[in-house]
Amino acid sequence: MLINEKTWDFVRQHRADDVRRLALQGAKDGEVELTTALQQIAGWQTARRKLPSWAAVEGVVYPPHLNMEQCSSEQTARYKAQMVSGGCLGGQSFVDLTGGFGVDFYFMSQGFGRRVYVEQDAALCAIAEHNLRLLGLSCSVCCADNATYLAEMEHAAVIYLDPARRNEHGGRTYGIEDCTPNVLELLPLLQEKADTIVLKLSPMLDWRKAVDDLGCVSEVHIVSVDNECKELLLVLGKSATDGLILTCVNNDSTFTVVCSVQTLGLLRPNSGFAPSKLPASADALCFLYEPNASIMKAGCFEALAERFPVSPVSANSHLFLSSVPIADFPGRGFQITAVSSLNKRDLKTALAGVSQANITVRNFPLTAQQLRQRLKMKDGGPVYLFATTIADGSHKLFICRKIG
Repeated sequence: MLINEKTWDFVRQHRADDVRRLALQGAKDGEVELTTALQQIAGWQTARRKLPSWAAVEGVVYPPHLNMEQCSSEQTARYKAQMVSGGCLGGQSFVDLTGGFGVDFYFMSQGFGRRVYVEQDAALCAIAEHNLRLLGLSCSVCCADNATYLAEMEHAAVIYLDPARRNEHGGRTYGIEDCTPNVLELLPLLQEKADTIVLKLSPMLDWRKAVDDLGCVSEVHIVSVDNECKELLLVLGKSATDGLILTCVNNDSTFTVVCSVQTLGLLRPNSGFAPSKLPASADALCFLYEPNASIMKAGCFEALAERFPVSPVSANSHLFLSSVPIADFPGRGFQITAVSSLNKRDLKTALAGVSQANITVRNFPLTAQQLRQRLKMKDGGPVYLFATTIADGSHKLFICRKIG
């Protein structure tokens, strides 16, 4: 993608300005390609937050807004790079069949001797070729249909795919069979052409169904950033496995569970388990813990209760209680200052002096907004309210303050 120097000058001068205002003002110099300049300014502003190491390099060219929205963040791309560096996933060649803007390719391919970027969009190929050369990555850039390239390619150690999750009308799709390319159709050929396949899917997808559909998944990685679930990553081998490794990631926190085929059915985010010990009294336990978004998505609550000194509030509430503070719990921790029923008199006593709070509901008949209106409570502040159903079926409100 060639951009003339006048346009680059305009981009440098207005890089931090409001893009909508610039669009209305226009450019005084007729040699400035305003549409291109606005795309570069908007792209850089997104990259400054999402891809800081790229934003720091002068001359990186950014694609249209949709591609910037869909590309991986630097944080998640670096995590995927760790997945394929060395060990059983290392090797001579890495092929990205859905290259896109090239963020995942840039980070994931660096440990390999041969790197191939494949993308059927000629404009994205041109941008990727420019950027990857600018960033110092030696690689091959191929503008081709991924299925056609796959059929003719040499064997690779790792193939990576991030199928497009939008249909021909621009609507979002989530099922594997609804994405482009359809990995279920390509799976036999993928297994023939690579030792390992790494597949990125929508975090909205039920990962257990994906495991069942594909039949050869050895690892599942559920990746969250700042407690927001961002990516579902599957590592596929050449044949069916007896189990898999489930890894839940949120920023620097990692929780790993080894699952057999028999235990996969127990990992359900919307149904609980029946632990042997429930707290005799919720009031007697003074710490409350909420698992992070990746664990919520994975549904590995039983493993969580086995690994840490916690007990579930109830089978389906996905909140945990403990008598001791737990420094390394994979989620948020709170000190309970009071526990109340929903009785008006109890609430008045427990919430005396509290007019502002952060409200979370789990397995509770009201939404957070409905409860806020009922309690006449403003949002925010240092107080946290957790409304839930405890083991005996009664509704309780835990009044807490965040640990640390």
